[in-house]
Amino acid sequence: MLFIRCDRMLAALMLRIRKVRCPFGIFVVLLLWQLCFSQANRSSSSEQAPKTALPGRSTFNSTCAPCHGLDGRGSDKAVNIAANARAQRLSDAELANIISNGLPETGMPAFHTLNATQVRAIVAYLRTLQGRGEAHTVRGDPKHGREIFFGKGDCSACHTIAGEGGFLGPDLTEYAATSSADGVRSEIVRSPRTPGHGYRQAVITTVKGDRLEGLIRNEDNFSIQLQTKDGNFYLLRKTEIQSCENVDASLMPSNYRERLTDSELDDLVSYLMKTPDPNKAATPTKKKDDFE
Repeated sequence: MLFIRCDRMLAALMLRIRKVRCPFGIFVVLLLWQLCFSQANRSSSSEQAPKTALPGRSTFNSTCAPCHGLDGRGSDKAVNIAANARAQRLSDAELANIISNGLPETGMPAFHTLNATQVRAIVAYLRTLQGRGEAHTVRGDPKHGREIFFGKGDCSACHTIAGEGGFLGPDLTEYAATSSADGVRSEIVRSPRTPGHGYRQAVITTVKGDRLEGLIRNEDNFSIQLQTKDGNFYLLRKTEIQSCENVDASLMPSNYRERLTDSELDDLVSYLMKTPDPNKAATPTKKKDDFE
């Protein structure tokens, strides 16, 4: 619209200048045309600017970014709060409480100087860094998932949750702290499985004729540390070993798609997603062998 008005004004002025044939008038026309063009560009840029501002961005950048980074993905001073599954699972109210009151013994200070509006704006902006505008929800019933973990799924035969369960597999209390729900589910149903370091099964026969079956926890050039399924550890010098037969199969079952229904898998995943302590700083861990 501004370009049209400028064209009309210039056309009228040029008509008058032609009648009086004034060189100075031509200069005025060129100057006016330049001013109109500049104004039109500013107007066009203004129309293309995003209509929705992010009021929490400046507050986040000044308050949170020095430790968590401008993208929220952490630094040597603070954890990743953009891609961290634990931070994504926190409700807006929980995030607001952490910002306002801090987390004792984690290095996260309390920002009492921020008012409620500023805190809500920070939370809203953090959600955009996390790639979504609302808190993440996990399908399934965690209460029933706990029953599956300690019952039908037989997960507790090898894994521990909050000090309860078996010892052959890794402690899964904090497993979901740095995992998504889809990632946890994929790991449960993964097949085939290759046992990771510390979880390889073996059958050892000693020179005395003793037969031991368990997991090779550690091995070097001179010895093997074996843990049997009853929990006992055996440190054997290789000179004491007659034979060591490796078992390629993993202790972790590979038939959970058949053992559990889709609904039961959702329940189990939701339970594992609920177990991490939201007030504890997450430590990224290698996920490949965690369920072995």
